[in-house]
Amino acid sequence: MKVTDILRVKGSTLFTVQPDLPLAEAVKTMAELDIGSLVVMEHGDLVGMLTFREVIQAVVAGNGAIGTRQVRKVMDDAPLTCTPETEIDEVRRMMLLRHARYMPVLDRRTLMGVISFYDVAKTVVDAQDFENKMLKAYIRDWPADGSPLPGG
Repeated sequence: MKVTDILRVKGSTLFTVQPDLPLAEAVKTMAELDIGSLVVMEHGDLVGMLTFREVIQAVVAGNGAIGTRQVRKVMDDAPLTCTPETEIDEVRRMMLLRHARYMPVLDRRTLMGVISFYDVAKTVVDAQDFENKMLKAYIRDWPADGSPLPGG
């Protein structure tokens, strides 16, 4: 399974901001849209990622206030990225190693979407559920409720 499979199900809605946007405006957008990340774009290129992790760090650094800082000052300027053809197992490994919750998907320099750790986990669970259903269907007389076979 590949990242393109997640994007096909998830859709391609993207939320981006400019790096010179005041952080307070970016946070307001995240709250209004109920999203955990914004891709930071400049001149058509991905230059960073703003997630609730960076926002929380900025609030702590500002003694509880966001202040007048710009997105550029707090964003992750080297976000983990993948391509539509990256295997889900590789994405899962990369996200776990970097503790990344969100990952922009790039096709060369074109932003195709953003996947979350939730998206990856859901895809893996859905694939396992489908495989379990297929295996149970293969086994003759498997009880529908999943209880053990008689004599087993």
